[in-house]
Amino acid sequence: MKRSSFIKNSALAAAAVALTGNNTYSASRPYIPDVIKPGRIKEGDKIGLVSPAGMLSEEELKESVDNLTKLGFNPVPGKYVLNRNGYLAGTDKERADDLNAMFADKTIKAIVCTRGGYGAVRILTYLDFNLIKNNPKILIGYSDITILLCALYKKTGLVSFHGPVGTSTYNDYSVNHFRNVLMAPSSNYKMENPPPAEGDEPQIYTIRSGAAEGKLYGGNLSLVASLIGTEYDADTAGHIIYLEEVGEEPYRVDRMLTQMIQAGKFEKAAGVAVGIFSKCEAKPSESGITNSFSLREVLSDRLYPLGIPVIYGLSFGHIVNKFTIPTGIRARLNVDDASLILLEPAVI
Repeated sequence: MKRSSFIKNSALAAAAVALTGNNTYSASRPYIPDVIKPGRIKEGDKIGLVSPAGMLSEEELKESVDNLTKLGFNPVPGKYVLNRNGYLAGTDKERADDLNAMFADKTIKAIVCTRGGYGAVRILTYLDFNLIKNNPKILIGYSDITILLCALYKKTGLVSFHGPVGTSTYNDYSVNHFRNVLMAPSSNYKMENPPPAEGDEPQIYTIRSGAAEGKLYGGNLSLVASLIGTEYDADTAGHIIYLEEVGEEPYRVDRMLTQMIQAGKFEKAAGVAVGIFSKCEAKPSESGITNSFSLREVLSDRLYPLGIPVIYGLSFGHIVNKFTIPTGIRARLNVDDASLILLEPAVI
């Protein structure tokens, strides 16, 4: 497609929003799995720290411990949390053993992943999903941890959380969402972006107007796409799919979204909540691809034709100000007021 035609088509699509996009979308009779809600946490609880993906330095472990201690928790590092095996935090079995052990330990009330990186997918065959299902507790992380959030939802129905890792920045905004979702939950909890910093332009924009209701499912785009065709890929019918990404050029984002489209992942979805795609601008000197579409052009071209509400720029992803998003919980996406509302508590 010529760039001029691409932009023209995107503009025509945007002009049609007012005619088609103001109703709440609901997929017809979707299959939505039962969920298991973990228990809420409180100050003083023991929180396990595990490294299911990339290796961790001693300084990063100290940072993780300090972050949780300042929140009033008692952090407990896993046995293998500092192990190293190339770019991985120990062997696949060691990383899985740490996660299994944290779920089995009755004194541990929640599990925080120290960081992302790569490697969570390699431990899935070593996880004891029956053990996890019978000992439900909070698991939180983002980026590569998406693999665990999706797999646990598919295999056990456990609600887990896309949110800060141990080494994240625990500022007031992120901590507020962390506490309101994991410690003092309520129905109809509204998550909205913070106001932009002085002099900054808002990053949020409408791709297709409207509102949608459904259970939340998603995480990092490249990881969600990588599970397609595996036993860990969940049915997305009736779900609001939430996606974030980092360091991928527009053509790569195009490829991954196209894979999801061709696999039918959006076919019966209720809506799409896109977070921040950090550092996803074109880099022709590195890729050799010239005259690249912009990220916004790719997102509009791929997601607008789905016919469901879609927004870009909600506050989650590889950014400082983070939502805490529960996979498997009923939510309402309102594109017109740029909000994501949790319709039920995510913890009990």
